[in-house]
Amino acid sequence: MTISELAKRSGLSTHTLRYYERIGLLPDVRRGSNGHRVFAERDLEWLAFIKKLKATGMPIAQIQHYVALVKQGDATLAERQTILENHRVYVREQLGQWQNWLAAIDYKIDYYQKHRLQVVKKA
Repeated sequence: MTISELAKRSGLSTHTLRYYERIGLLPDVRRGSNGHRVFAERDLEWLAFIKKLKATGMPIAQIQHYVALVKQGDATLAERQTILENHRVYVREQLGQWQNWLAAIDYKIDYYQKHRLQVVKKA
């Protein structure tokens, strides 16, 4: 698939895809005989994973390190696992914080709902 097709399917701009290639997040991009980038389904799947790491707060530098390890092969499996385990801890901490914020919002909604009922009863 072309870079435009990949952009459409991945939800990323062509500019972002070129940037990801340049900084190593999208490694080993093949080129056609015309010199244009040629992408496969596996590239789309890879981008989906990279987007998840980024969306969950993993810094670009750490994603770059992870990708570099992937390129090195099976000898880096343990280090890659450690990176993902550490990131999972971070994501769980963030989820806990979001749950606290959601609880505060729920509390306020409940307060307003009860207060509105009291106002209606007084009227």
